[in-house]
Amino acid sequence: MEMCLYYPGTGYYTSSREKIGINGDYYTSPDTGTVFGAMLGRQFEEMWQLTGKKGFTIVEYGAGKGLLSHDILEFLSSNTELYSRLTYFIIEKSPELREQQKKYLKDKVQWIDSVHDIPAFTGCVFSNEVVDNFSVHRVVMQDVLMEVFVNYNGKFIEILRPADKKLTDYLSELNVILPDGFCTEINLEATEWIKEIACRLKKGFVLTIDYGSPSSDLYVSGRNGGTLLCYYKHTINDQPYTNIGEQDITSHVNFSALTHWGTMYGLDTCGLTKQGNLLMAMGFDDYLRQILLQERDMYRNFKQYRFLKYTLLLDMGQRFNVLIQSKNIRNARLRIFSETERIAYSHTAISR
Repeated sequence: MEMCLYYPGTGYYTSSREKIGINGDYYTSPDTGTVFGAMLGRQFEEMWQLTGKKGFTIVEYGAGKGLLSHDILEFLSSNTELYSRLTYFIIEKSPELREQQKKYLKDKVQWIDSVHDIPAFTGCVFSNEVVDNFSVHRVVMQDVLMEVFVNYNGKFIEILRPADKKLTDYLSELNVILPDGFCTEINLEATEWIKEIACRLKKGFVLTIDYGSPSSDLYVSGRNGGTLLCYYKHTINDQPYTNIGEQDITSHVNFSALTHWGTMYGLDTCGLTKQGNLLMAMGFDDYLRQILLQERDMYRNFKQYRFLKYTLLLDMGQRFNVLIQSKNIRNARLRIFSETERIAYSHTAISR
């Protein structure tokens, strides 16, 4: 999976092939317009206030085409007090995407290879649809836990070998017991990722937006075939041995693992909720109305309003989860978690 996605020059994310948007393989929330980035900007403003309104560093993992970074910075630029104290780093594996970002992002942004490249900082580390692209180990429970390896004999074939102790320890740490025949994925890279962030973040937050579930939803009978999926020209398949280097490969994030290992390395869990909840808590509806009222074409205005509400709140808003963790923040009571319970998300409410 690592080679298919990141092999120099020919991996999915390291090639020049268009990946995101109408000519690519999938859409992301930033592709719908600027409102998603503006709402994240409001969340960062709140986090900046909770950290003491001093110097604030944002570290973004995997910035794609740079749309989200641009929209966040555009929104924050109106807050001169914060913007003057803001430092923005992007960690991007793909040389191709990094070059696209550099053409699009002209102010504030610096590119680094690792969070270890910067001193301990106060701020927020965030990612949007990144952790699901970390390479995973596929396992299946038989008499003992077995790992799925890949061989080649005229075609790719799978072979089973007893799983490494790191994989059995992972399940033990999460108190997960797999039934016989259950196949799933184990993302050890995600546990190292959250460890690196926790050790580098001096004070602030970690915000992770992605596909996924806690352990209680990942290891149920309906998911006994695992969650590995591929995205190719806006279609979904479960065939990772086809279209090699030409399709995205993903696996659902285990948010219980991120919270467990985050806690182990000094992070507190603020909460886990849906993307739609985050947007609504940040004032999505009022902001969207104000933006669209500037349009002269009222019919187009209304269609765009309904489209964005459906896409960002009901469609993507319910498919993506948001995990927020904090470090060295007393009473880190974020608006999103104080308001979540009172926000209704019925289809009627969203479509109104």
